[in-house]
Amino acid sequence: MDLVLLCVFLPLVTVAWGQYGDYYYGPYNYGDNDEWVNVYRQGFNFQCPHGQVIVAIRSVFNKKEGSDRLWNYACMPAAQSLGEPTECWWEEINRAGTEWYQTCSNNGLVAGFQSQYFPSVLDREWQFYCCRYSRRCPYSCWDRQWKFIVCRMTEYDCPFQNV
Repeated sequence: MDLVLLCVFLPLVTVAWGQYGDYYYGPYNYGDNDEWVNVYRQGFNFQCPHGQVIVAIRSVFNKKEGSDRLWNYACMPAAQSLGEPTECWWEEINRAGTEWYQTCSNNGLVAGFQSQYFPSVLDREWQFYCCRYSRRCPYSCWDRQWKFIVCRMTEYDCPFQNV
């Protein structure tokens, strides 16, 4: 799949991720020496550089480490047809130990993650960093591996907000 098209497909959105298994998607550059953005049982904050969005996620689960995961992300510049981000924001926090479904509001694309681990529930809370490019809308969405949802983006400004 062409990398530019993949960028357009991504308002990465998440449905409660599966508990077990290692996740690896794509032959992407995950940063310096493919290092993880966190250590087990610790919080982290990851943001793509301005004008870039998340295009791939890598994760490794370890039950002995509090049923936690190591995470890493790959970013790419958003498609030129989307222009520069018009605004960026942090979505509401998804609390640890509860089921959740997350999309970026206002047709935003995911450009970062913030997470904190809670040993009492062996789970993490999450917050998504989202950026809006013009007023493009996701459409033709489908489930991706491990419950990520991927959408195409319209080539025109949308007359409505995706909230």
